[in-house]
Amino acid sequence: MLDRPLSETTRDAQGTWIAVDKEAARARFDRESFEVSHRLSAHPLLKLPKLLELAERTIKSRPDDLYYDMGKVRTGQRWDEIPKAKFSAIQALEQLESSDAWFIFRHAQRDPEYKALFEDGLREIKAIAGEDVESKIRQEDIIIFVTSPRRVTPYHIDRECNFLLQIAGTKTIHIFDRDDKDVLPEEEVERFWAVDNNAPVFRQNYQDRAKSYRLVPGNGVHIPVNFPHWIQNDDNISVSLSVNFQFLDSMRANVYRSNYFLRRLGVTPSVPGAHKMRDAAKSFAMTCALAARRVVRGHHRGDRIWN
Repeated sequence: MLDRPLSETTRDAQGTWIAVDKEAARARFDRESFEVSHRLSAHPLLKLPKLLELAERTIKSRPDDLYYDMGKVRTGQRWDEIPKAKFSAIQALEQLESSDAWFIFRHAQRDPEYKALFEDGLREIKAIAGEDVESKIRQEDIIIFVTSPRRVTPYHIDRECNFLLQIAGTKTIHIFDRDDKDVLPEEEVERFWAVDNNAPVFRQNYQDRAKSYRLVPGNGVHIPVNFPHWIQNDDNISVSLSVNFQFLDSMRANVYRSNYFLRRLGVTPSVPGAHKMRDAAKSFAMTCALAARRVVRGHHRGDRIWN
């Protein structure tokens, strides 16, 4: 089904990124998906010639921050099964119409030309999320996606919540509810947090449970943490901007990790939130285990881990 945008009865002053009812957005932030409007689609820094320059600079100064792959991809395909790129990143960008490529420009706010623009956007979206959100954030990032015509972004879940803003081209994103355990069983979330980023499995028979959003230049969608989703690009080059946050609160993630190992021991664990004391104990135990593992790895590498 197609979801409708929130009312835009309280628009921000001209020049800001997002046009949304802030109170309604705050109530739904990281709880459900919803559509927003934005004013970035005509920005010159987000046009393909400038993005090609950004790619060249990123390759030179931050090569790990530019990911790309090429080839036909299925909705339920694992990330580690995606074909390797046949060309260099610059060649693939120059041949976007035919290269079946998908680019991720990570940490785009670190580039000097983009720094001021993206820092303003991060501040604005934090204001939408709520006054206290700053204290809850472990990591914030701005990512630019550039995608070849008809390319699929496979079904997956993320550790971050984000606002995905469509800049150029059109595509459809299908977003599922993380609390629908037919779609996303507990075992898959546990495995995702513990050992396998590809753990969630796409089930075609539940496709009609997704909210489907038509993304066009000037709109976007909020995706909460662990909400499964996949994307079908239209017959055009797509440029999208993701503003995302990973939160400091590790208890829920550690409970999922603990449950993964308990299940491997033959125990059927309680789900996060069912028993606060058990959750606290699981989180503490997992925190200690992860800390011990870091110490062991540090000694093996000869790292100075105490300062």
